[in-house]
Amino acid sequence: MTNQPLQWTIDDSISTYNIDRWSLGYFSVNDAGNISISPLRDKGASIDLLQVLKEARGRGLQFPMVVRFQDLLRDRVEWLNKSFIDAIAENKYGGSYFGVFPIKVNQLREVVEEIAFAGLPFHYGLEAGSKPELYSALATHRDPEALIICNGYKDTAFIRTATIGRKLGKKIILIAEKLEEIKSILEISREAGVDPWIGVRVRLAAKSTGIWATSGGESAKFGLSTLDLMEAVEFLREHGALDALRMVHFHIGSQIPDIQSIKKATREGARYYAKLRKIGFDKLDYIDVGGGLGVDYDGSRTLFHSSANYSLDEYVGDCIFNIKDVCDEEGVPHPNVVSESGRAIVAHHSVLIVQVFGTIEKTKAEYDLSVRDDDHKWIKQLAETKDYIRSNPRVALHDALQIKEESQNAFDLGILDLRTKAKIETFYWAIAEEISDYYTNRTVSEEEDEPMPEEISELVPDLADQYLCNFSVFQSLLDHWALGQIFPIMPVHRLNERPSMQGTLCDITCDSDGKINHFADIMDVKKTLPLHPLKNGDPYYIGMFLTGAYQDIMGDLHNLFGRVNEAHVFLDADEESGFYIEETISGNTITQVLELTQYYPNDLVRAIKEQIAEAIKTDRLKPSEGMRLLAEYEKGLTDHTYLTFTNGPEPA
Repeated sequence: MTNQPLQWTIDDSISTYNIDRWSLGYFSVNDAGNISISPLRDKGASIDLLQVLKEARGRGLQFPMVVRFQDLLRDRVEWLNKSFIDAIAENKYGGSYFGVFPIKVNQLREVVEEIAFAGLPFHYGLEAGSKPELYSALATHRDPEALIICNGYKDTAFIRTATIGRKLGKKIILIAEKLEEIKSILEISREAGVDPWIGVRVRLAAKSTGIWATSGGESAKFGLSTLDLMEAVEFLREHGALDALRMVHFHIGSQIPDIQSIKKATREGARYYAKLRKIGFDKLDYIDVGGGLGVDYDGSRTLFHSSANYSLDEYVGDCIFNIKDVCDEEGVPHPNVVSESGRAIVAHHSVLIVQVFGTIEKTKAEYDLSVRDDDHKWIKQLAETKDYIRSNPRVALHDALQIKEESQNAFDLGILDLRTKAKIETFYWAIAEEISDYYTNRTVSEEEDEPMPEEISELVPDLADQYLCNFSVFQSLLDHWALGQIFPIMPVHRLNERPSMQGTLCDITCDSDGKINHFADIMDVKKTLPLHPLKNGDPYYIGMFLTGAYQDIMGDLHNLFGRVNEAHVFLDADEESGFYIEETISGNTITQVLELTQYYPNDLVRAIKEQIAEAIKTDRLKPSEGMRLLAEYEKGLTDHTYLTFTNGPEPA
């Protein structure tokens, strides 16, 4: 490595990892160089994340670990609702706001209950898209003024379950995705003796952009076309059920990056509402703008799929203004507004912490660059190339690449020995590393005079170390693997030290896709992450932030790793550390994940016992050794699925 400035400040870390751009004021770095969390932003205290990890470890939790900040959930609910209240007042809007949290975004009981409790002052309700979600919503929902919105396709049992809530006085709106559902809802509700509240989901022409763009548009999976809607209108009219239609609903996708898509969809949806009001649906008093409120995962504030080019206040203001503007044009009353913002409510509250337990190094701390008289000419040429890196790094790289390629061809033909090939590769990686360091460690003025050539920037990922982390991408960060979504990822301590290494992250699954090699950046997606060198015996922790939406619930059982440990944290000024851990939830044991795939412990133990008995009978094992192995096998079934490390003290 070349000489680097020794001084490194926490402001440098904040800038390096763009914390101030994606954190919304919830995360920063404290004077100790650790990540700090302010669950109430500037309205409350900050928590040292490393102190949380130490207390969780003291309770027996191992890594990987999800840490939930429950007060942050409350702040997100209040922020969303107060933003709508302010926009309604500012625009002199005639309706009210009744938001709902879509349970599918995070179905965990502790999360849903905290959101429901925080939403009581605002009559903030719940959205259910399946029968199990509806059962949980009915039990959790306690505010008679708050809504329960039922999305998704519905069978008879789904509709009958909803009538239980209507009997209990709950404001449940069943969203019809097709004409047949309206017929079933009307028939079953009348049989149950309740007044049905029906919503119609309209299939808008407006579409979103990004990963989830196919949720909207005229070829969308859900919703009624204009022709379908007119048939529904006639059906309701013929059956004397005009009063049953209470809501117009639309949804153009999750994580909408562009505010223009939201503006267009809102105006089109409001137009449907206005036209229906004008043809006799006087009880139609809700418009649901769906979900899609974006989270700026990478901090770029752009149209990138893992970003959003608008703020929460801009989103809310545009929704209210455009609905009001269309309704005023049409001369109809302003409806109550409903939104189903889930990702924006829960993303920030959850942090996944993983422990690094080793590295796979691409380059060496020290290279043997000695040259002997009998060395191959390519080795001597590479030694000469190294001498002019500083004067012409681009030419040096091109020359080194040519020799490396020619040597590989010679090896393939069988005319190059292993020692020579190894020495050529040693020189090549030393040259590549020095060239990379030359461009990486320049001053700002030098960077402006000569930007890093493309072939040099493409070289950086080849030099990166692979940091081995105790977690599964498929279980805990599924959207990154499946959809390429970017999450903020960074060390959670040592942030007062320069991160002198570039690395990628590998999980412990046996799948080559179990890795993270795309990271958040303002200008582009980075292929490596600045990291610190490991210290012998000391644990090194990396945090994966904004993982509270979908990641907790959508993970699979790849390699049977299962759920990770959890710690639920609350602020408390009376505690010395400023917080307390209300609850810890242990991740899956080996027995639990095996039972999910029909491997039952009694059967497994019996099978092993039979094999041990056979080994004893044939003198491969002594009886005492066989009993010890059986006991070890039985005990292991109760272990957690992830790796367990006991090396070194907790970081200071």
